[in-house]
Amino acid sequence: MTTVDVEFRYEGEPGAAVAQGLAHLKDVYGIRRLSINRAGQTVRVEYDATRLNTPTVAGLLKGAGLAIVEEIALIPEQPVAEAAAQPA
Repeated sequence: MTTVDVEFRYEGEPGAAVAQGLAHLKDVYGIRRLSINRAGQTVRVEYDATRLNTPTVAGLLKGAGLAIVEEIALIPEQPVAEAAAQPA
Protein backbone atom coordinates (compact mmCIF):
# COMPACT_ATOMS: atom_id res chain seq x y z
CA MET A 1 0.00 0.00 0.00
CA THR A 2 1.22 3.48 -0.88
CA THR A 3 -0.39 6.22 1.16
CA VAL A 4 -0.75 9.66 -0.43
CA ASP A 5 -2.16 12.92 0.94
CA VAL A 6 -3.85 15.45 -1.32
CA GLU A 7 -5.39 18.77 -0.35
CA PHE A 8 -8.00 20.80 -2.21
CA ARG A 9 -9.43 24.26 -1.73
CA TYR A 10 -13.19 24.52 -2.00
CA GLU A 11 -15.64 27.39 -2.16
CA GLY A 12 -18.94 27.96 -0.43
CA GLU A 13 -20.13 26.65 2.89
CA PRO A 14 -20.83 22.90 2.83
CA GLY A 15 -24.33 22.16 4.05
CA ALA A 16 -25.82 19.06 5.63
CA ALA A 17 -26.17 17.21 2.32
CA VAL A 18 -22.47 17.76 1.52
CA ALA A 19 -21.47 16.68 5.02
CA GLN A 20 -23.45 13.49 4.59
CA GLY A 21 -21.87 12.89 1.17
CA LEU A 22 -18.39 13.39 2.61
CA ALA A 23 -19.17 11.01 5.47
CA HIS A 24 -19.95 8.30 2.89
CA LEU A 25 -16.54 8.81 1.25
CA LYS A 26 -14.94 7.21 4.28
CA ASP A 27 -16.60 3.97 3.14
CA VAL A 28 -14.87 4.11 -0.28
CA TYR A 29 -12.22 1.41 -0.52
CA GLY A 30 -8.88 3.23 -0.59
CA ILE A 31 -9.91 6.38 1.30
CA ARG A 32 -8.05 6.26 4.60
CA ARG A 33 -8.75 9.65 6.16
CA LEU A 34 -10.64 12.83 5.33
CA SER A 35 -10.35 16.12 7.21
CA ILE A 36 -11.93 19.50 6.56
CA ASN A 37 -10.52 22.87 7.58
CA ARG A 38 -13.56 25.13 7.41
CA ALA A 39 -11.59 28.29 8.30
CA GLY A 40 -9.16 27.73 5.44
CA GLN A 41 -11.81 26.17 3.19
CA THR A 42 -9.63 23.15 2.48
CA VAL A 43 -10.16 19.42 2.55
CA ARG A 44 -7.32 16.94 2.93
CA VAL A 45 -7.68 13.30 1.93
CA GLU A 46 -5.29 10.47 2.68
CA TYR A 47 -5.76 7.62 0.24
CA ASP A 48 -4.19 4.40 -0.99
CA ALA A 49 -2.49 5.20 -4.30
CA THR A 50 -2.62 1.56 -5.36
CA ARG A 51 -6.43 1.86 -5.43
CA LEU A 52 -7.12 5.51 -6.29
CA ASN A 53 -5.48 8.56 -7.85
CA THR A 54 -5.81 12.32 -7.32
CA PRO A 55 -8.31 12.96 -10.16
CA THR A 56 -10.52 10.14 -8.85
CA VAL A 57 -10.42 11.57 -5.31
CA ALA A 58 -11.32 15.03 -6.68
CA GLY A 59 -14.22 13.47 -8.57
CA LEU A 60 -15.46 11.73 -5.44
CA LEU A 61 -15.37 15.03 -3.51
CA LYS A 62 -17.24 16.80 -6.31
CA GLY A 63 -19.75 13.94 -6.43
CA ALA A 64 -20.35 14.45 -2.71
CA GLY A 65 -21.31 18.05 -3.53
CA LEU A 66 -18.13 19.87 -2.51
CA ALA A 67 -17.23 22.72 -4.90
CA ILE A 68 -13.54 22.01 -5.52
CA VAL A 69 -11.62 25.05 -6.80
CA GLU A 70 -8.02 23.84 -6.92
CA GLU A 71 -5.51 21.31 -5.69
CA ILE A 72 -3.03 22.70 -3.17
CA ALA A 73 0.60 21.64 -3.40
CA LEU A 74 1.62 20.06 -0.10
CA ILE A 75 5.32 20.46 -0.84
CA PRO A 76 6.24 24.10 -1.38
CA GLU A 77 8.04 24.94 -4.60
CA GLN A 78 11.78 24.89 -3.99
CA PRO A 79 13.94 27.82 -5.09
CA VAL A 80 16.25 27.12 -8.00
CA ALA A 81 19.83 26.87 -6.79
CA GLU A 82 22.27 29.26 -8.42
CA ALA A 83 24.91 27.56 -10.50
CA ALA A 84 28.20 27.37 -8.63
CA ALA A 85 30.73 29.85 -9.96
CA GLN A 86 33.45 28.12 -11.94
CA PRO A 87 37.03 29.16 -11.13
CA ALA A 88 38.70 31.05 -13.98
